[in-house]
Amino acid sequence: MRVTWMGHGSFRIEVADQVLLLDPWIKDNPSFPEERADEALDGATAMLLTHGHFDHTQDCVDIAKERGLHLYGIFELINWFTAVPGVEGTGFNRGGTVKIGKVAVTLVQASHSSSVQANTGPCYTGQECGFMIEAEGKTLYAMGDTDIMADWAWMAEYHRPDFAIVPIGGHFTMDGKRAGWGVRKYFPDLKGAIPGHYKTFPVLAQSADAFVEAMKPIPVHVPDVLESVDL
Repeated sequence: MRVTWMGHGSFRIEVADQVLLLDPWIKDNPSFPEERADEALDGATAMLLTHGHFDHTQDCVDIAKERGLHLYGIFELINWFTAVPGVEGTGFNRGGTVKIGKVAVTLVQASHSSSVQANTGPCYTGQECGFMIEAEGKTLYAMGDTDIMADWAWMAEYHRPDFAIVPIGGHFTMDGKRAGWGVRKYFPDLKGAIPGHYKTFPVLAQSADAFVEAMKPIPVHVPDVLESVDL
């Protein structure tokens, strides 16, 4: 399993027979070099969307059309985007699992909000979510945008994730100290974590140092943009 940070909350996940794009934000992403878009998107097979906010979905229609990618996410959000001609997707809900080739993806709750900007203002797009991504005998928990949740207790016991992608920027999600405390409390057996949703907007954390410190002794991988981590 190889995870590549694409800046902000966007990731490329190469696992089994799939190359999954998690919330890919290319255009106007302050931390992503747009001239390297082809490198980031090359070989992608499907797209996972955690919620509707622009910094997670702004480019999904263009990418889906250009690359012929199927969208996966919560029912209402996928229905919104598949109303666009030429875009296909599968909407499911919390507790549901879809098979994408040899990869099983289970949709789980997050604690955030979810909307897209319509002509009349913000439009509700279903509940925010995270994903348990299982293949190759490993489970990666992509948290999406979230705060600490008591639900992590049963998620840890039931799904037993090996690794996690954790938002740490603060303001719109939990910050590094808070995230580290929550992850250590509920996922003490985690083998490693990768931070996300930071180092972009000025209001967000500009480093992962607080998260790394709060996570000890759980290992934290802190890749640069478009740097890959093998899990």
